[in-house]
Amino acid sequence: MISFSNQVKQELCTTITDRDKAYACLYGMLLFARQLRQDEILMQSESEAFYELMPRLFRQVFGDRVQPRMETGQHGTLYSVSLTDPEQVRIVLERYHITLPERPLEMTNVVTNSLGAFTAGAFLSCGSMTDPNKEYHLEFVLPCPQLEEPFSQILLAIGVNAKMVLRKGMPVVYLKHSEQIEDLLTFMGAQQGTIDFINIEILKNVRNKANRISNCDMANINKVMLAAERQIKDILLIDERMGLDALSPDLQQMALLRMDNPELSLKELGELLDPPIGRSGVNHRLKRLQVLADSLRTQS
Repeated sequence: MISFSNQVKQELCTTITDRDKAYACLYGMLLFARQLRQDEILMQSESEAFYELMPRLFRQVFGDRVQPRMETGQHGTLYSVSLTDPEQVRIVLERYHITLPERPLEMTNVVTNSLGAFTAGAFLSCGSMTDPNKEYHLEFVLPCPQLEEPFSQILLAIGVNAKMVLRKGMPVVYLKHSEQIEDLLTFMGAQQGTIDFINIEILKNVRNKANRISNCDMANINKVMLAAERQIKDILLIDERMGLDALSPDLQQMALLRMDNPELSLKELGELLDPPIGRSGVNHRLKRLQVLADSLRTQS
């Protein structure tokens, strides 16, 4: 059975469409590659989608000048993409202004609207996440310590405050908070991964809540879960198409509150507002978000 981490990687590979995203994604993959030397570039992954994506990225960025070698490990469990021709390696390093061994992170290589694709490339190269049914944990095992500070600053700029630890001498940038993992998945372009993650979080929170409540009505809990899933899908669509900042203050507040509290009922959501509002008021605001999301869907 495919892991949750690989599901996310497969989805990310489908989001790299235009040339700017291809350029930024490949930069992230290269900069965070396992092996980056003057005579060899080596990238490895357990994701078949990663393996299939690489030739297209090199074609989009370099045309026919660079021909990566594609190899599949025994039983197809590990996919390798490499360049061993020194001239081709030189072309790649010069195109992205990568000097070795420092591996400086040059943001001039990434246009603003492709920063998510760059981060996705880094995740495809050195990232992974634990099955959220077991634990909330997403990490990047960086190939060199020089990348830790600039990469952490990129994450911080999108509101993700990552932690760092050394593991076997390698810097590991990681996230433990579910909200930050959701934000990062969305930023990288894994919309379905975000929804699946939130659904798992809802179910875990509801189960924990159910364990504390005697004679709980599971039918009502299921209704809350299904409604919250629909509402979060609407909010993610609005965020993707126009940004939550474009909403009126009351709708923006409601959207963020629902995203942060997917397991709460409408009544409980209303009690978190300042001043509090009733169930009908919360329902009215969520309906307005639904109407807006439906309107955006008809425009696509």
